[in-house]
Amino acid sequence: MPIHSIHNLYRGINAHLHSLWQAESGWSGFHTNQISDLYKTLRAQLLPIGYDAEIEDSLQIRRIEGSARNPRADVLVYDTQPDPAPATVQSLKSGAFRYPAMELLAEDPVSETPFRALAIYRLRPDQAARGTPVAWIELLSPSNKIGDDAEVYHAKRMDVLHAGIVFVELDYLHETPPTLAALPNYRGLQSTKLALRPHPYRVVVIDPRPALESGWGDVIPFHVDDPLPRVNIPLSGEDSLDFDLDVPYRKTFEESLYGRSVDYARFPLNFDHYSPFDQARIARRMLAVCEAVARGVDPDTATIQIGEYEHLDLDEALRRLAVLVSGN
Repeated sequence: MPIHSIHNLYRGINAHLHSLWQAESGWSGFHTNQISDLYKTLRAQLLPIGYDAEIEDSLQIRRIEGSARNPRADVLVYDTQPDPAPATVQSLKSGAFRYPAMELLAEDPVSETPFRALAIYRLRPDQAARGTPVAWIELLSPSNKIGDDAEVYHAKRMDVLHAGIVFVELDYLHETPPTLAALPNYRGLQSTKLALRPHPYRVVVIDPRPALESGWGDVIPFHVDDPLPRVNIPLSGEDSLDFDLDVPYRKTFEESLYGRSVDYARFPLNFDHYSPFDQARIARRMLAVCEAVARGVDPDTATIQIGEYEHLDLDEALRRLAVLVSGN
């Protein structure tokens, strides 16, 4: 039987959900919801210390899947009994074809509404114009990590850094390589210039002050079933914000009801795309959930600890899962 929960039963990124979104679709909606919850959580912490957050157009390109006349919206309401679609082309006696002018002029744009990002501003005494942001936060999308879109994003990121703005990049996408060439690719498709082991997820904080050439960058990598990290975001002068990324992530997961799409009794899509280390973590998490439910535990009301499963290797976790599923 499927096992669902309104809660995120992982300690951090939900591997089942992020695998689904990268293999099929859904990332765009998550991006919108997560940016909104990041904004609300950030603003509540920033205002008391003299700063504010605002949602801005992202540096990233949002690609349309399909034609310009069939854009993919973040929220769709469907008519279950639609009227027949009107004809949009007429065949003329001269052998020509007549289209509505706007259809004829329309181009397939590279984006619909742009992705969103977050900017942090220092409040002025008069609470008027904010001026230049002190920090910029991007939540990466798959299409902007590879190809032409990645080149556009890289160029815009350098513009932000050369302007002396702190840059925070959230990368919750294990299927595509990092946007920074010096970092190792989790899928092992590129070499690395830094002594850092590959991780499926990372947060990067770059402080380009007083100049990018003398600035620094923090890389905070984490694995499947690791808690989302707390991030220190530099602000003006010596000011900084200690920000827990787990709070907005869980808010988005629960309030958007994403748990309905997660079945902990089935392996995530493309399970083999994870490293053996992270496969073991997924299998242990699934085993803990499945055995708890088999004992009558309700995953919507009880906290399921990894506990006794923490030190199982991949083969043993898979063996016990197979026994549980088969009932032998």
